Amino acid sequence: MIESYVPILVTFLVATFIGSAIIVLSTVLAKRNPTPIKLMPYECGMDPIGGARQRFSVRFFIIGMLFIVFDIELIFLFPWAKIFNQLIPFGFIEMLLFVLVLLVGLVYVWKKGALEWE
Repeated sequence: MIESYVPILVTFLVATFIGSAIIVLSTVLAKRNPTPIKLMPYECGMDPIGGARQRFSVRFFIIGMLFIVFDIELIFLFPWAKIFNQLIPFGFIEMLLFVLVLLVGLVYVWKKGALEWE
């Protein structure tokens, strides 16, 4: 039974060796020329302003959560569309209610102004 795990062990050892060899060779053979400009943090082609530990607005996280909610809605819609013909009419009514609840949520969030980016 142990013989069946030998190929997995060999693959793991080869992958570990190759990964370690790449890291060691790049450390040994790489040309080092650190300058203050090269050591500066790079962000979007602009010079960094302020510290890296900057607070984000709550709106940023709210929009992120809303994106996830509506993205997950699509995850539920694709399988439903795949077996739509088998679910008529019950499946259609259930998905209609699901989308209606999400639409009410979207209208509520829209009226509250959570989608406005300032």
